Formats: sequence, C-alpha cells, structure tokens
Amino acid sequence: MNKAILARKVGMTQVYDQKGRVIPVTVLEAGPCRVIQVKSMDKDGYNSIQLGFKEKKKNRVNQPLAGHFQRAKTNPMQYLREVRVDDSTAYSDGQEIKVDCFSPGDYVDVSATARGKGFAGSIKKMGFSRGPKTHGSHYNRGPGSLGSVDAARVFKGRRLPGRMGGWRRTVQSLNVIEADAEKNILLVRGSVPGPRGGLVEVKESVKKKVNG
Repeated sequence: MNKAILARKVGMTQVYDQKGRVIPVTVLEAGPCRVIQVKSMDKDGYNSIQLGFKEKKKNRVNQPLAGHFQRAKTNPMQYLREVRVDDSTAYSDGQEIKVDCFSPGDYVDVSATARGKGFAGSIKKMGFSRGPKTHGSHYNRGPGSLGSVDAARVFKGRRLPGRMGGWRRTVQSLNVIEADAEKNILLVRGSVPGPRGGLVEVKESVKKKVNG
C-alpha cells in the first residue's frame, strides 16, 4: 500500500456519468496532508509514514508535540495517523500529499468511526425476535434465556443489550469518481461510515488496484 490521505466527510450527493446515469457519491475534503514522520525497515523494523491533517494553533499543543512538528518543519496538525507503505524512501518529512495522488477510476478503502447510537436493547442491536404480545406473556422485548442453570453464570460471548455504534468500520473497493486537487475534493461512489465532519482515512484498495 502506497497511496493514502486523510479527509473530512462533507456529505452525500449525486452526479451524472457520460451516459446520464445517476451515481450516488460521498464528498470528502481530502488533504492537503503533511508527512510528519517517516519510519524505515532499518531503523524501526517496518515501513510507514505518519500523516498530519488540519492545521491548528501553536498554543494548543504541548512541548513534546511541538518538537515533533518542528522536526518535520510543519505547523501543528489536529489529526495524526500512521499508514503502512511498501517503500518509505519515497517520502520525506514535511512532504505535502494532495488529493491528486488518486485519479478517477481508482479503487480505495475508506475507514472511519461509525456514528454512535447509545444504549440499545438486544432486539435493536442484534436483531433478536420479540416475545408474544398477547395471552398475558409479560415478556415482550427481553433478551431471553441467558444460559445453563447449573453453571449459575452467564457465559462469555453472550449477546446482551449494551452500547451500540461507535465502532471502527472499513468500506472496501469504493470507486473514485472525481479528484479535484484545486478544491481538495474527492468524490467516491457509495456511502462512507461516520457522521458529517468526521475524520476519514482513504487508502489504496487492497483488493482492486487498477481501473476496471
């Protein structure tokens, strides 16, 4: 994997292809990003780069982070993410990465934190069936039996009510429809996890590499 960029989810819209067909797309404000740190196989045991996205005020970082950005000769960044690459020698500290690293027809994998939905019952969270509504059941939306009586405990892995959403999710093999380097806009076909304004990681697809 060599191509990657950080982005902000703007929202969804639709565009038309050359044949007049409607294509649902997600609009991403991608980059520009800065390479904050480069790790090599010889020094660190693996190849990777650390990307920074969205500048922020210098008085809002502590001294260790300020020195970290100073070594890269860049302004402080709000988001930092590390991305594995095949060859880290192609990158240097402070290098700018723009959305034109991708082109229409490329396939990308998009990762983000899904929208949190708070506490949910087992029916909403896992799709359990409900109990009967009539004949005095009095057991309508309960989780059901929790396990063996002799064990006197609930076994690990039991699906129960709890927090729903907020998971990290990756959508694979999304087609790039448009990449505008002047406006830092990337249009990808389909939906992307996360709320509007959330951080999104866009990487070269691990399954599809070429236009097709």
